[in-house]
Amino acid sequence: MTGSGRKRRSGPGDSVPDVRNGAIESQGKGRGDRARKGKAREYAEAFVVALLIALLVRTFVIQAFKIPSGSMETTLLVGDHIFVNKFLYGYHIPYTRGRVLQFSKPERRDIIVFVFPEDPKKDFIKRVIALPGDTVEIREKQLILNGMPQREPYTRFADGKTIDGFVRTRDNLPPMTVPRGKYFVMGDNRDRSYDSRFWGFVDEDAILGKALFIYFSIDWGKGIQWYQVWRYPELVRWNRIGDVLR
Repeated sequence: MTGSGRKRRSGPGDSVPDVRNGAIESQGKGRGDRARKGKAREYAEAFVVALLIALLVRTFVIQAFKIPSGSMETTLLVGDHIFVNKFLYGYHIPYTRGRVLQFSKPERRDIIVFVFPEDPKKDFIKRVIALPGDTVEIREKQLILNGMPQREPYTRFADGKTIDGFVRTRDNLPPMTVPRGKYFVMGDNRDRSYDSRFWGFVDEDAILGKALFIYFSIDWGKGIQWYQVWRYPELVRWNRIGDVLR
């Protein structure tokens, strides 16, 4: 008789559970999970780096702006999208005066983007007309700079030769000297522009950059319906794309 309390040793023919396959499977799953997590982390890091680079470029190098009004017609039209050079004039450090890393200063006839003096939440785009120390005057829509009448081929007068008798500074402005650190700016569409004739000078520290070129332009006023997808290319002003702003 064999005692019931004694354990029998396994023989060569007995079946023994093989736990090694389970261990290998769990190890394989672990490696797969780590690989997937590694890939996800790589994508996340790449996205964060790309986002940081984009923010740095937008802040310090170049920024895109959209033209919302007709104050710069016909140089710029509503629906034009432009790039603005933000490093050319240097950078303004908040709560200080002056600029750092300045390669050049704004010049007459430069098209600039600046913080609107009457509402810092808005950015305006105008053309530099007079520099610090210049004397600017307007006589019946004729610009006079430092005593000399100026020829301005880029201007547009929507009201023609009509002189506005109510808003007198629009068409007639007495001589004034631009203070140090300030600029006198106007829109090219003189009869439809709200500019230095009405609210004064632009502070140099408020200038964001110089307009470079049009990278895209679209005309939403062509009357094409939203469902006419096949006609969308007609909205694009193809001939304006790439125009350098002067």
